[in-house]
Amino acid sequence: MDERATIAAISTPPGRGGVAVVRVSGPDAFDVASALAGRRVDSSCAGRFFHAVLRHGGRTLDDGLVLVFKGPASYTGEDVVEFQVHGGAAAPRRVLDACLACGARLARRGEFTERAFLNGRMDISAAEAVIDLIDAKTDRAAEDAVARLGGAEGRVDAGLYELALDISNRLEHALDFSEDELPSGYVEEIGRGIGQLEDGVSNALKRLHEGKILRDGALVVLAGPPNAGKSSLLNALLGERRAIVSDVAGTTRDSIEEWLDVEGWPVRLVDTAGLRSTADAIEAEGVSRAEELVARADIVVALDIDVPRALRVHSKCDLSRGEGLNVSAKTGEGLDALKSEIAARLAARAADADEAPAGVAARRGECFTAVKSALSRARESLPDIVLAANCIREVAESLGLLTGKVYSEDLLDSLFSRFCVGK
Repeated sequence: MDERATIAAISTPPGRGGVAVVRVSGPDAFDVASALAGRRVDSSCAGRFFHAVLRHGGRTLDDGLVLVFKGPASYTGEDVVEFQVHGGAAAPRRVLDACLACGARLARRGEFTERAFLNGRMDISAAEAVIDLIDAKTDRAAEDAVARLGGAEGRVDAGLYELALDISNRLEHALDFSEDELPSGYVEEIGRGIGQLEDGVSNALKRLHEGKILRDGALVVLAGPPNAGKSSLLNALLGERRAIVSDVAGTTRDSIEEWLDVEGWPVRLVDTAGLRSTADAIEAEGVSRAEELVARADIVVALDIDVPRALRVHSKCDLSRGEGLNVSAKTGEGLDALKSEIAARLAARAADADEAPAGVAARRGECFTAVKSALSRARESLPDIVLAANCIREVAESLGLLTGKVYSEDLLDSLFSRFCVGK
């Protein structure tokens, strides 16, 4: 990071709106604000805001509020000024251009949050939580992100790291003694510490899988033969007429996807083409896509069809009863029970996970998986202190990456490139 650079960007999304925010951070932020506001902005203005007509180069740009934050008590840990101006395309762009003309440079993606991390305002897990809060689709996902933003995840990581360091230090100290010089019960005590670490890492992996579902959404696929009631069920769960419903078999030829909040779990609910053999090329393509979706779904809701490990549903129970959960899109019977069962299966899926999740949680997942393997080797190597010490040293180094005690430029680039410019 070029600590001497003052950066600026529009922090609100583009488009028509009442208010837009232009953020400036760095050593010259107050000078930039002084130039535009036509009055001296310095540390005495910190924690306050004032109205100003913003001008530059003899032109009036806009009028709005100027908010002043003195570092390190700011989002980035640096001097920060925010201009609250009228929304839309022109006004914030004009103010941003003036900031750049006064010496600031355009911020990179996520650079404000990157500076917050590098200046000690938040740890790695809290920085990751910022983007998850922005992307949250349900209250439960938002609450999870807010907890991590507040440091809950970081405190867990730090606790595991400190425990690993303590065990590592004790093992390193023991290397100076012969095995018969070690206190009675020493090896057993080390084993208990390793077990405690293993429990903590297993719990962290489970929370990671829950967080992935909350962040990315669970893929829930409605599957079944033509006219099984898949489109009607989709519409009933969404509370709107999203899919075309017809008595004609093969009406749905492509997949229809919508987001749904199921007891706080964000769900990608997909209606698929009816599963059957067909000579129609277009319908056959739809069936092929349906089969692919069923293969990678988190949960398959199987309507009047047998699919391994699927949630079996008998639709149109207003006409007849059948095997599985009886549901009627027409009367609403069974819809709440279906949502509760989907939520319960998602909770169980998260709790039973032992492997590293894919996607944006991969970094933490891969780290915890490597740590779990190293801990297993450490436990199996006891009472060999040398081998155990090597394994625990590996554990401490890996957990150090999670806490931000150790990081690389590639890690920061990978994390903050997910952010928008202005955050």
